[in-house]
Amino acid sequence: MKVLCLHGFRTSGSFLRKQISKWDPAIFQDFSMVFPDGKYPAAGKSDIEGIFPPPYFEWFQFNKEFIVYTNLDECISYLCDYITEHGPFDGLLGFSQGATLSALLLGYQAQGKILQNHPPIKFFVSIGGSKFRDPSISEIAYKDPIKVRSVHFIGDKDWLKVPSEDLTRAFYNPLIIRHPQGHTVPRLDENTTKQLREWTKMILQENSDPENVKATNAAHVTSDEGQSVIGA
Repeated sequence: MKVLCLHGFRTSGSFLRKQISKWDPAIFQDFSMVFPDGKYPAAGKSDIEGIFPPPYFEWFQFNKEFIVYTNLDECISYLCDYITEHGPFDGLLGFSQGATLSALLLGYQAQGKILQNHPPIKFFVSIGGSKFRDPSISEIAYKDPIKVRSVHFIGDKDWLKVPSEDLTRAFYNPLIIRHPQGHTVPRLDENTTKQLREWTKMILQENSDPENVKATNAAHVTSDEGQSVIGA
């Protein structure tokens, strides 16, 4: 199964690959992970300067209140073209700006706004993601709970903790994994590693058994909008 992995603001695909390498390789050993760079070169200082070598990229730009966005439509078009050319993709994984953007793509696809000729994306791994706050976007993308299996990493010390919690409410039955760290791709303890590995195994099993996919999807869609929570 193929996963498109979108990096955070003013970093790079290579840096996200390094961040994910902190996790047990067994978690995604049966997946093909793709780490593209953002559409635009970083227009300012990167938080990883001196930690990881440039170049750095950003997907789009935004104002301080995260209500006004620049080059967002161009970014969405770019990613839709990338997904069509290099896909099909079965899942999305994103950190920070990459997670926020991934959730938007899923919501837009669910509403028939984009990727109409691409198979429905089946799963989503969000690390420190959030919602778009512009009503002209949010009222479309999050109009209905997104029927995609999702796992959300939320840090106790993350400055985006509350927005990340709000994002979980845009999905049916999200798995929430809490960790004591800040706005970062967290290191996982033994219990959390086991839970995430079981989650990816479930994704693989559903994909290999079409009848099972129909049954689990039906149960997934018709169940109450609950949340499973794991504390790291």
